[in-house]
Amino acid sequence: MNLDVAAAFFMGLAGAGHCLMMCGGLAGALGAKPALSELISYNLGRITSYMLAGVLVGLFSQILLSSFAPALIGLRFVAAVFLVALGCYFGGWWLGLQKLERIGRPLWRKLAPYATQLREQNALSSRFAAGMLWGWLPCGLVYSALSWAALSASASSGALYMLAFGLGTLPAMLAFGWFSGALQSILKARGFRQAMGVIMIMYGLWVASIALRQTLLMT
Repeated sequence: MNLDVAAAFFMGLAGAGHCLMMCGGLAGALGAKPALSELISYNLGRITSYMLAGVLVGLFSQILLSSFAPALIGLRFVAAVFLVALGCYFGGWWLGLQKLERIGRPLWRKLAPYATQLREQNALSSRFAAGMLWGWLPCGLVYSALSWAALSASASSGALYMLAFGLGTLPAMLAFGWFSGALQSILKARGFRQAMGVIMIMYGLWVASIALRQTLLMT
């Protein structure tokens, strides 16, 4: 459990450059240097949506595994594929996850206008609500984290995994709003993204090897 939570956190941390590009738009709309309370409210809303998605995915996998336990191996293979695809995405070697992001765009087109309206309001509750809506932005990084949360086979654990993932993304989002442009440049740098991509690919292959060993033990 602790290793899985740590992995979810690192997944968010490794996607720093991706977070800046995908979610930086709303963070930037809060102002060149928004109040820390505004930035925290927005990010708490975003992470809350991640946790809700984790609950749904964890509950689904729990129901699935209660009727067919070997499905856990299949879920592990799926998570491994997502990790490798995410690593390739980070490194710019293969952008297949962008096709998956298109699936969520119809829903996002309906939510985006509300997010825009909320971010124009000054109340912290509006910032929180805007963050919650932005949490449903189609994102390959989030989808990869959800595939990992599915391995938990539990609604509460799924929420915990996505909380850890969300906390991992915080440094990048806080960097956008509060830290220097130099740090942002490092997080967006091609070399940094490629290094994180290699780590994700290696981790994905390791997860796949575990699933393969489990499959062989069952035969």
